[in-house]
Amino acid sequence: MDDFCQDGSVLSLRTLSVLTVAAFSLAACGTPGDSPTAAATPEFVVPSQTAAEPVPSTTSPEKAPAGTVTASATPKKSTPAQKPKSAPVSVKYVFPVKASNVAFHPTHSKYPATDIFADCGKPAVATTSGVVLEVSRKDEYVKGAPDGPKNGGLSVSILGDDGVRYYGSHLSKIQSGIKAGVRVKAGQQVGKVGRTGNANNVCHLHYGISPPCAKTGDWKVRRGVVWPATYLTSWRKNGNKSPAAKVASWKKAHNCKA
Repeated sequence: MDDFCQDGSVLSLRTLSVLTVAAFSLAACGTPGDSPTAAATPEFVVPSQTAAEPVPSTTSPEKAPAGTVTASATPKKSTPAQKPKSAPVSVKYVFPVKASNVAFHPTHSKYPATDIFADCGKPAVATTSGVVLEVSRKDEYVKGAPDGPKNGGLSVSILGDDGVRYYGSHLSKIQSGIKAGVRVKAGQQVGKVGRTGNANNVCHLHYGISPPCAKTGDWKVRRGVVWPATYLTSWRKNGNKSPAAKVASWKKAHNCKA
């Protein structure tokens, strides 16, 4: 069947087919000067803090292809900062007598303790940092009297930061300012080696290690319940061997009864 133009002339089927293909090609490509067509999927731009707010699009965005990562409208929860762990207590140990000529016995008569022999007047120092528990500034020992707290003569006991009590006695002098409740540092001088109390007239420091079972009065525990020699050997060589575990074990087993 023939097609007709507006002027009534007849066009051949072949001519009509060519014109039709050309018309579709022009419609698809557009003609010069035409505005570009809108994209099928809008482009989303995250605004900066200083940029103006974008104008909302009136076109409903199509679904993103599978596998496409899109920005979430819900802000991510910030991970709370972890609190730093408390650092373990650092304990420094010092040999309790400052002297070049010093010796000690690995054993002691009747109970675990030791005698550190040095010249009278040599500095007696705090084994470790801690707080002074007891101080005896007066020699009240009477020769021949029964054993008791006066045996030590002038003495000082310190509760170390490691929870251990360190006791030194037979001192000839106690430093001024050393009293119960005062804090001392490792190596700080607390007195001088002497021979007060029941020292048999021999210059030495009686040295005892124990748990602080009572603030005052527990002299049988205070004078020593754990053998000090192994620790003294370490400290003399600038080691840091701690008696804390041994002392805690003794306290658990004996319930502070010597």
